[in-house]
Amino acid sequence: MAGPVSEVLQALSEREREGAEPLAELHRLRALLLALPLPSVRELTSVLQFAVIFNLLNSEHREQIEVCVSILERLLQAVEPLYLAQNFKEQLQNGLQHPDDSVQILALSQIGRIVEDSVAVTAILNTPELLKGLIQSIGSERILVAKEAIHSLSRVAQSKAGLDALFMTCTLQDLTNVMATSDVIRYRIYELMVEISSVSPVSLGYCVNSGLLSQLINEMMGEDVLIRANAIEMITALLKTPQGRHYLAQQGVINKISNMIIGAASDPFSGFYLPNLVKFFGHLAIMDGPQQICERYPAFVEKVIEMVQGQELTMVGVGLDTLEILGSSIEGKQVLNKTGSAFQDLLRKLGNLLSGANMDVQSRCLDAVASLLYLSADQQTDDLLGMMESWFQALHSRPLEMFRTMSAQPFPEIHIGALKVFTAIAGQPWGQRLMLATPGFMEYIVDRSVEPDKDSKDAKFELVKTLVGSKTTAEILGNQHYLMLRGYLREGPYFVKTVTAVAVEGSE
Repeated sequence: MAGPVSEVLQALSEREREGAEPLAELHRLRALLLALPLPSVRELTSVLQFAVIFNLLNSEHREQIEVCVSILERLLQAVEPLYLAQNFKEQLQNGLQHPDDSVQILALSQIGRIVEDSVAVTAILNTPELLKGLIQSIGSERILVAKEAIHSLSRVAQSKAGLDALFMTCTLQDLTNVMATSDVIRYRIYELMVEISSVSPVSLGYCVNSGLLSQLINEMMGEDVLIRANAIEMITALLKTPQGRHYLAQQGVINKISNMIIGAASDPFSGFYLPNLVKFFGHLAIMDGPQQICERYPAFVEKVIEMVQGQELTMVGVGLDTLEILGSSIEGKQVLNKTGSAFQDLLRKLGNLLSGANMDVQSRCLDAVASLLYLSADQQTDDLLGMMESWFQALHSRPLEMFRTMSAQPFPEIHIGALKVFTAIAGQPWGQRLMLATPGFMEYIVDRSVEPDKDSKDAKFELVKTLVGSKTTAEILGNQHYLMLRGYLREGPYFVKTVTAVAVEGSE
């Protein structure tokens, strides 16, 4: 196959010299390469020169660029990253500066392969022009180009040599120059810093010394409420690593955000950034434990309850999402219960939202309630079981019937959300007794005809599996119901009962 490919490449070189139309030959070359298995293409790349394809990218003809990109994707895919780095640095650098997005993405994808290789990446570290091209790509109008550049640069920073190259004075100046383009581009550079910071304490140190993280923190305290909201959202991403949380605590950022929550009541524009403040503490509670965070920053819990009790739907939704996070742990449940009457009022509010809110709020409310009510088998002390039952009863005068009505709705988010609530209480003895005492409920559980799609069938199956897996189910529900549930479990979520048709002689 090397012969036909070589002939086409030679013909393309002649076309290039003559300034003639090369499309026919390009299409033929693409067809030849796509017909070959990758190992055969790899053999070709070791003996053939295809610089002419790169040259033909310098065209205003859209189809020509498209076919060249397709050919180069196939050829370069077969080249080892080290060979690519050693022999195509100039072409990749030119690709980053090409006006066509597809060529930029081609170059970035190949650079992405290089930076994933611990040996090949050194070629990029030793080529400041290529690093500068990557940084400039962050300023692209096309988000996909920018994301690829951010990913490649974050991979470069995985090593000490990469950090040194990326944070040297001239490279930092390149970053600063790109940041000055616009607010959007500046936050892409912050995103890069946050990604690099998450690698290790050492990488965080480089980012801190660059001054870019302190600049981000200062924006959180600025006058522009939209920039403030973006800064808080970006800072929240630092919480995912221990070094990030330590840095934020050391800089007093957590205290500042707590004070911002307190001060939000007197700021008429707090609606722009308050949801992000609460999300920050929600993520912090996941990492450090709800009890520690909620006891140290009581304004957080108070604000969550206030948001759910409010009328602004955006705030209600964020409050419900945060409530779901807090309710997912025993610590969080106990913290909420300690608020006493405030939480009892909140439970009644949840019941009202389940009965009369819009679909999005209802769905998020169902998720929050399922999280609040769930107890694993090893968490089921008498005190906690009693607390869960009292919470359930506080939601509505007839809570199980309310959720049963919701489970009959045709909207998947509501239908499945109600099944999640049933599953949350199905492993608890009081929940099983309530199900048994509700007319028709046990028949509903094993009725496959009411589940219209795969997700619904999976959710119903989780409910059945939880009941069968509970040690108290057989005793509370009785042997007949227990055997029906075990049969359902054995048949699986998608079982369809077959009906045998018997032909009768003489029938039409």
